[in-house]
Amino acid sequence: MANLKLGFFRSFVRSYLYRGGRKIKRLTPPIIITYRQPIQMSECVRARSVSGHPEGPYRAVDCEEALVRQDFEGVDTLDKLFRHAVAKFKQTPCLGTRSIISKENETQPDGKVFQKLVLGEYSWKSYEEVEHEVELLGSGLAALGQTPKSNIAIYCETRAEWIITAQACFRHNYPLVTLYATLGEEAVAFGLNQCKATHLITSKELLDTKLKVVLAEVPGLKHVIYAGTGSVSSGNYPQSLAIHSMQEVLDLGAKPENLQVEYAPPSPSDLAVVMYTSGSTGQPKGVMMLHSNLIAGMAGQCQRIPGLGPEDVYIGYLPLAHVLELTAEISCLTYGCRIGYSSPQTLTDQSTKIQKGSKGDCTVLKPTLIAAVPEIMDRIYKNVMGKVCEMSMVQRTLFRMAFKYKLQQLENGANTPICDTLVFKRVCALLGGSVRLMLSGGAPLSALTHRFINVCFCPIAIGYGLTETSGAGTISEFSDFSTGRVGAPLICSEIKLRDWPEGGYTSQDKPHPRGEIIIGGPNVAVGYYGTAGEAESGEFWVDEAGQRWFCTGDVGEVHPDGCLQIVDRKKDLVKLQAGEYVSLAKIEAAVKNSSLIDNVCVYADSNQNYVISFVVPNQKRLTELARKMSIEGEWEELCNNAVLEQEVLKAIKEIATTYKLQRFEVPLKARLSSQPWTPETGLVTDAFKLKRKELQRHYLHDIERMYGSK
Repeated sequence: MANLKLGFFRSFVRSYLYRGGRKIKRLTPPIIITYRQPIQMSECVRARSVSGHPEGPYRAVDCEEALVRQDFEGVDTLDKLFRHAVAKFKQTPCLGTRSIISKENETQPDGKVFQKLVLGEYSWKSYEEVEHEVELLGSGLAALGQTPKSNIAIYCETRAEWIITAQACFRHNYPLVTLYATLGEEAVAFGLNQCKATHLITSKELLDTKLKVVLAEVPGLKHVIYAGTGSVSSGNYPQSLAIHSMQEVLDLGAKPENLQVEYAPPSPSDLAVVMYTSGSTGQPKGVMMLHSNLIAGMAGQCQRIPGLGPEDVYIGYLPLAHVLELTAEISCLTYGCRIGYSSPQTLTDQSTKIQKGSKGDCTVLKPTLIAAVPEIMDRIYKNVMGKVCEMSMVQRTLFRMAFKYKLQQLENGANTPICDTLVFKRVCALLGGSVRLMLSGGAPLSALTHRFINVCFCPIAIGYGLTETSGAGTISEFSDFSTGRVGAPLICSEIKLRDWPEGGYTSQDKPHPRGEIIIGGPNVAVGYYGTAGEAESGEFWVDEAGQRWFCTGDVGEVHPDGCLQIVDRKKDLVKLQAGEYVSLAKIEAAVKNSSLIDNVCVYADSNQNYVISFVVPNQKRLTELARKMSIEGEWEELCNNAVLEQEVLKAIKEIATTYKLQRFEVPLKARLSSQPWTPETGLVTDAFKLKRKELQRHYLHDIERMYGSK
C-alpha cells in the first residue's frame, strides 16, 4: 500500500514538473504561495432582504418568518441549559486539566528569564462531577453572604474553575461580572468599583501579583475566593477582606445546613453576565447580557457548527472573559463535548512555556475543534512557512505543488487523502492532528492565512459578532471557501445597512449595497452598565416592534448570496490634509502579509498628508536580513538601525503594490519595535486588537519625530 501511495505521488509530481514537455520554473526562497483565480463563491442564497430593499434587514433563509430565540424548547436560561446537558451526558468526560510535573527557569541570551514547564496527561471531571461542584460552590457563596441578583466578579485566567464558577452563578441568579485577566490595575479597579461587587473570584497567581495593589482601591469588596493550591497570608491585604480558597468555599457549601437552603432559579429576563470589554478606546464598558440574550446567541452559533457532539474535543485557551470563548465553551458543554484547558503559552510543543522535548497541550489533547483570533492564525501561518523556507529545493517545490493541487480540489469539492497523508500530516500535527473545524473571530482574517488554514489543516469558518450582540452576528459556512467574508446572519439575528455618506458608503452602491452594520435580534444586549439608559449610550435602541438593535460602527457590504463582508470601520477612517480618507485597518491588514512583519499599527494625523507606521518585525527574518547585509548588534540595536528600518519600509511598499493600495495609503515612515505587543504590555486587547490610544501615547515621541520632517 505504501508503494502504491508513493508511486501515485511520483506520477503526481511528474505531472506538475512537466507540462507540455516544459519544466516549470524553479521556486526560490522565500516561498510565496499565490492564487491565480479567487475561489468561486457558492450560488446558494444564504440570506436575503426581508423588506426587498437593499438596506435590509437581511435574515438567514432558515428564519425569514421569525428569528430563533432558543435551541431547545423550554430551555430558556443558562442554568436550564447546563442541567439539560448533565441529564443527557452524565458520566461523559466534561472538563480536563493537565498537572504540572516540573518547573524550570531558563535564562535567555538577553538576560530575560522564562519559566519552562513539563506537564502531565489530562485528568477529567465528568458532567455529573462538574454539576456537583457547581451546586456546592453556589451554596458556599450563598453562605458567605452572596445574594441573588447581586453582582459577583471574576478576574481569573481561563481554567476549569472559571466555567464552574460561571455555572454556579447562573444557577443561583448571581449576575457574573467578567474582567480580563490582563486588564491593567486601573481598569480592574474601575470595573470592580462600578459594579459594586462584594465577592471576587480570582486565581492565586493573580492574587499574589496584580490584585495586591488593586484591592486597596476597592473598599466595597468583602470576600476574595482564589483558585489554585497553597495558602495565602491575609496580612498582605486590607483587613476588611476575607480571603478564602475555592476548596474552602466548596467545603462550606457541602455542609447540610447550606446545601439544603432553597433558592429561586433565574428567569430569561434576569441579568446573567456583565462583560467588561478590553478597553481598546479608553475605560472598559460593562455590557449587560440577559439569560435570553446568550441563549439566543448560542442557538444561532450552534446551528452553523456541523456535527457538534460528544465525539468532539475543544481546547480552551482564549480568555473566558471574552464573549467568543465563553459562548464557545457553553455551546460545547450543551452538546456533550469535552473541554481541555490550555493557554497561549502552552498550546503547542513550540510554545514559550513548554520545556524543549516535552509535549504541548494540543499534542496531548488532540482537539477536534479550535477557536482562534486572526493574530494566532497568522502566527501559525508564518511559523509553518518559515519551516518550509528552510526545506530543500525539492521539498519546497513539492509543498507548493501539493498546496496548489489541494486548493484546486477544494474548489471542486473533492478530497485529497494522499496529499494530506504525505504532505500536510506533519503540519496538522502541530495542533494535535485531529482538528476537523476551526472558527476565527474577533478581527478580519487575511485571505492568505484563511486559505492556508483551509488547505493545511481543516475547513475554517469566520465569525462576526460583538460583546454587545452576545457574540452572535454572522458565521460563514465551513463549506464556503471564499475569503474576505464573514457569512450570512445567524438564525437569531438580522442585519441592516445604514448609509454613511461622509465615508462614501450607501445602500445604493454598485455592485453591492454597503453601509454601517446594525444588528438586531433577541441576542442584542440591553446596554452598558452604569448608563442612564439607551438614549445616553446612543448605540442601543428598540424599534416600534419591540426588537433591540445595536449600531456596530463597522461598515459592511452584502453580496448577492446574502453573505456579509466587512469593508471598513468608522473609527479607523482618518481624513488626511489633502482630503483623502484612509482606512487604517485596511492598510494594516495588507501590510501584515509581509513575512518580515509580525504586527503593525498605522497612524494618520489629519493635519498631515501622509501616514506612518509602528512595526513589530519578525525577529528571525529581520536577523537573517541583517546578517546578509553585514549588520551586527543585539535585537534592540537592530530595531533601531536606520538601514533596516528602510528595508522594512521597502517591504511595506512591495506588499502595498501587491494589494493595490493607493499612494497616500502607503506608510512613508516606520518605527521598529523590539518588544512584541501582547495583552500584558497593554498595547493590544486580549483578542489582540490594537489599542490605538495606548499605542499613540506609547509612541508619542516617535510620532513627533516622524512628522517633524519628511
